[in-house]
Amino acid sequence: MNDQKIKVRVTETDMMIEAGIFSKHEDRIEIVLGEGVHSVKCELIPTANGNAYVGSAMGREIVYERSREQVKADIAVETHDYRDSRRR
Repeated sequence: MNDQKIKVRVTETDMMIEAGIFSKHEDRIEIVLGEGVHSVKCELIPTANGNAYVGSAMGREIVYERSREQVKADIAVETHDYRDSRRR
C-alpha cells in the first residue's frame, strides 16, 4: 500500500477524516480507514451524477467530494511516464 491519503467526510457527523488509498481507478476508489489490526477497508463508487464518490464502512456513509473528472486527472498525473518527455 502506498502512502497517499485523502480526506473523506462522514455524513452522519459531518466530520472529515483522513484515509489511506489502497487503489484508485476512475470507476472506484478503495480506501483504508484506521491503522493496524483495527483498520477497515471501504470501496467508494461514483454517484449517479458523478460529482462525488460514496461508500459505507461499518454502517456509516462516507463521501469523497471530488468529481470523476478530477479523479481521472489525478490518476493521469500520478501515472504519467516522464521518460517520454526526455526523448529528442
